[in-house]
Amino acid sequence: MRSNRIRTTVLAATALLAALSLTACGSENGSSESAEAGSAAPAAHQAAKQSPPPAAPAAPEQKSPDTGGTSKDTAAPPARSDAKNTTGSTKRTGSGSTTKPDRTPTTCTGGNTRTTVTTVSRPLNHLLLTLTNTGDRPCYAYYAPALRFDDAQAAFPVLDDSKPQAVVTLDPGGSAYAAIGLTGEPGAGPAPREATRLQVYFSARSGEGSTGTPVSLTLPSGTSWDDNGFVTYWQTEMADALTY
Repeated sequence: MRSNRIRTTVLAATALLAALSLTACGSENGSSESAEAGSAAPAAHQAAKQSPPPAAPAAPEQKSPDTGGTSKDTAAPPARSDAKNTTGSTKRTGSGSTTKPDRTPTTCTGGNTRTTVTTVSRPLNHLLLTLTNTGDRPCYAYYAPALRFDDAQAAFPVLDDSKPQAVVTLDPGGSAYAAIGLTGEPGAGPAPREATRLQVYFSARSGEGSTGTPVSLTLPSGTSWDDNGFVTYWQTEMADALTY
């Protein structure tokens, strides 16, 4: 037993002397590897004594110019853990985050919808306005569209009896409808006037005035109107608009 202990002691002393000799040779030769190993050892030893993350302050120190930012420093367990946590935080809050798009409803205007005007066979002397949501958010079609034929001085009358029970909401791709009764009872007013253009304005939520971008439409050939005509409120169904 004693001889084994002595032999072990001798072997340990021999290994220690060999290590010291290599260190001395490295210092005399000015090897960059020895210098990096020497500077990295205290940092690695210090990191081993630190408590584990999440809020360990060792990561910034290991990347500072004082420690040289060597691969041995960053290989220490606390440094690896901090690097992973930092990277994960960047992915969650950076440009690659999975934040849900804004779906808050807005007001329907010419900027987020498409408006068309077409003739219908029934009722007679009627046109149909179709409003389609082209945006990526729902929009509210408030009240009735405000219409102006050509250069008319006043807006076309709105039929109050067509007011729906609730504001019409258009999901993306959805449509709303309004009917235009071009003329009133024959002989009830001035003679009909032919028009070629129709300006469509969108009512504000307050019901006072218009909001957003209006649109200008080309009317079907031969369209005539008079002061006794009307336009309905926006309706969810085409059939509801054409009942007036």
